[in-house]
Amino acid sequence: MARTREFDTEAAVSRAMELFWTRGYEATSVRDLTRHLGIGQGSLYAAFGDKDGLYRAALDHYRATLAAAALRDLEAGDGARAAIRTMLLERARIATEGGGRGCLAVNAACERLPHDPATARTVRDMQDAGRDALTDLLRAAAERGEIAPRHDPYTLAGFLVTFLNGLLVAAKVTPDVRALEPLVEVALGALD
Repeated sequence: MARTREFDTEAAVSRAMELFWTRGYEATSVRDLTRHLGIGQGSLYAAFGDKDGLYRAALDHYRATLAAAALRDLEAGDGARAAIRTMLLERARIATEGGGRGCLAVNAACERLPHDPATARTVRDMQDAGRDALTDLLRAAAERGEIAPRHDPYTLAGFLVTFLNGLLVAAKVTPDVRALEPLVEVALGALD
């Protein structure tokens, strides 16, 4: 007779996400995970298959929570410039927490690619969603005359996603959001 799971898998995925985000995939052992989650190795394997399965669940959780929050930030604010500024600064603030842990998705790309196709798909999906949301926002802003029409909205959105990726890496090197704020203002100059 199969035993019932004795832990909250959603809470375990959330806690694992934090550990992978802080330490990275390679530096996080199964033993680290079982200690951090307070579960046995057998329970981890039964619930997630292996460390990689838990990592995938953690990336999916990140996409459903923090990456989704970034997309919601784009819907807030008075106009495109304010919404983009809010999104960029909030991502920088989160990335500088914990001594500069960066962004789990960007960290995953730097650590796991090009040799991990599943991680590549997950990260690409997150980046594509961000680019699509930015493209829609920028297209509407250009139609309202809120931003200069000199750049194609899709290309400008791609630039902003690329800038954000670099900003999130910079947050690991310089974990001070005040030092990153002027860089956001320079990037927003592309909207002029």
